[in-house]
Amino acid sequence: MEQLDAEGRLYFPKNPDGRIQLKRFLDEMPGVPVDNVWDDIRPIHAHAAERLGYPTQKPLALLERIIQASSNEGDVVMDPFCGCGTAVAAAHKLGRAWIGIDITHLSIALLKYRLTDMFGLKAGTDYQVIGEPGDVGAARQLAGDDRYQFQWWALSLARAKPLGGTDGGRSGKKGSDKGVDGVITFVDDGTGKPKRVLVQVKSGHVKSGDVRDLRGTVEREGAALGLFITLEAPTRDMTTEAVSAGFYRSPGWNTDYPKIQILTIEQLLGGETAQMPPNYTTFKQAGRVRGAADAHDVPLFGGESSITDTP
Repeated sequence: MEQLDAEGRLYFPKNPDGRIQLKRFLDEMPGVPVDNVWDDIRPIHAHAAERLGYPTQKPLALLERIIQASSNEGDVVMDPFCGCGTAVAAAHKLGRAWIGIDITHLSIALLKYRLTDMFGLKAGTDYQVIGEPGDVGAARQLAGDDRYQFQWWALSLARAKPLGGTDGGRSGKKGSDKGVDGVITFVDDGTGKPKRVLVQVKSGHVKSGDVRDLRGTVEREGAALGLFITLEAPTRDMTTEAVSAGFYRSPGWNTDYPKIQILTIEQLLGGETAQMPPNYTTFKQAGRVRGAADAHDVPLFGGESSITDTP
């Protein structure tokens, strides 16, 4: 007791009849073992900062606990139903190598956005994606096999949010705006009010009437721009119809952008993008992680669509 008192480890109560207590510090406490029921990690509510809008999204803290409890740094974590990529994000943050697999290009697109937003990773440079078309021939095959998967993949090339369809499923449908498959939003003035780019995807025969219909939808819906994505090369009449739509004047950037734009899959694969104000978003962005682990070597595994980190 004298030694503990000399070390300042004793607490003396004000009441002389009270009991002397030993001071304990958190770094000396082993803690309580985690039980089978984890109720200390709250679900992602509607206004949570990490919410991305994916219906089955799990809290990042939950996947971090699972991965820390079941693996060591440098181990490989595989999620065969990766959805919006919470397990993949947690694995990368904790210094694990990872493999993510999902059945839809919609999920893979959202996961790629998340890896960029959180860690600054780029597909093809920091990790590889297996199962996505890499050229026009593969794009044609995807369009022939499943036009909705082609549609979602094509929208991801322009970083457009799909309208309609079911996350995690193969089926799809048109969005609430007739003839519109996706949307990109941007803010280019002091009001902070988002403006829209309406996106339409075509995998088959195209004609000037398709561009005319998109132009009419853009005008009717009050959108700023329209983007027409086509697998086939546009005709001269289509180009003329797009040019005749005029320009959108951005008040924030003091720049004119073509009101209706046409991009082919070949152009998108070559790195071309829509002409629009640069401050734009599609899905809600994941929070940036500072000091995240670098990518780790892992073997490549197949799947419907798989995504894995590389040197």
